[in-house]
Amino acid sequence: MEPAVARQQLVILSAAEPGGEGLPPIGPRAEIVARLRSFNTAPEREGDLVLHGPGIRIEMADEDPVRQMLLTVTEEEIAWQVILRVARALGWKLLDPTSGRELTP
Repeated sequence: MEPAVARQQLVILSAAEPGGEGLPPIGPRAEIVARLRSFNTAPEREGDLVLHGPGIRIEMADEDPVRQMLLTVTEEEIAWQVILRVARALGWKLLDPTSGRELTP
């Protein structure tokens, strides 16, 4: 049995500044799913809250509009190019929960 490999996780947030009502929304769930399809990232079945893409897995909260998502790197070799391109195109901020560092591509 192989030892479990720790996978890097990032919290996806809107790049907009937080207001008085907590985290700003990333967007409506249906819109996020539709936009991610153009980056080859989608749920296995319609309505699933987990989306799979090249080297990544994105877990969406069961809320609408979506305010945060959890991104897990599943293949380090290809993930970062995808992550940066998607985050830049969709206006995301990425938070490393381990270090507290934020990345706004």
